[in-house]
Amino acid sequence: MLKMAHLAWIFLKIGMIFFGGGYVLIPLLHRIMVDEYRWLTLKEFLDGVALSQLTPGPLAMLATFTGFKAGGLAGALVGTVFIYLPCTVLMLFISRYYAKFSSMEIIRGTLDGLLPAVVGLVAGAAYNLGKTSLVTPADFMILAAGFAVLQFTRISPMLVILGAGGMGMLL
Repeated sequence: MLKMAHLAWIFLKIGMIFFGGGYVLIPLLHRIMVDEYRWLTLKEFLDGVALSQLTPGPLAMLATFTGFKAGGLAGALVGTVFIYLPCTVLMLFISRYYAKFSSMEIIRGTLDGLLPAVVGLVAGAAYNLGKTSLVTPADFMILAAGFAVLQFTRISPMLVILGAGGMGMLL
């Protein structure tokens, strides 16, 4: 029971800063899940990040996977519920007062200030993932192909991920 309470507390704290999209949390999730608690190996973490892109709420699904690895089915349920709980409560509160908040200059200024930080966090996450997963020339070819397809076509990201997985299997 203590383990589930600890798992709930960790995912509740992560959920409290889960804004700007899940990618900004990759460095934090890596530190907590791999380095600090060793719930996942680096390979499991990278695989979890990649596979979670096929699901709705991508990195929140990584919480389900990590919860399962740390505490079985109950851990998966705890990880999922507690990572979503803060944002759900916040959205219920904000949606009630949206018109009032959206016209406040301080709110707009705060959000404008957060955008560059979010871009920096995503770039940092990309760098950390890249330095551990881009090893061979084939890895860089798959990266370049995936980037080009996503930037210059309307092909679904899910198909790009599946295609990259297929290319990885062939190479």
